[in-house]
Amino acid sequence: QVQLVESGGGLVQPGGSLRLSCAASGSIKSIYGMGWYRQASGKQRELVAGISSGGSTNYADSVKGRFTISRDNANNTVYLQMNKLKPEDTAVYYCNAAGRNMWQQPFDSWGQGTQVTVSS
Repeated sequence: QVQLVESGGGLVQPGGSLRLSCAASGSIKSIYGMGWYRQASGKQRELVAGISSGGSTNYADSVKGRFTISRDNANNTVYLQMNKLKPEDTAVYYCNAAGRNMWQQPFDSWGQGTQVTVSS
């Protein structure tokens, strides 16, 4: 079992910043990709940003230049620095990690989600 625990969500005014963290734990052999998704009320879950084990990143067009994803491979942790937040960034943000466990079985795990609300 691989568990992901997110933290860092909250309420912020437009133009403000937040930093999300997600720590993976359990029987982890290796983690390939990690990423952040979000789901706004009444909408489908969408990819916000992803990062490979080698550090390659990709972003949704709507967050490019404002959000930065990074990871600490030694601690199986991924971060999302969110700057210049807009009301349309309001959503539940989910962490995702894919890799292999100690028994070489693939896993694709999700965190429980953390609420980000951008409002004045």
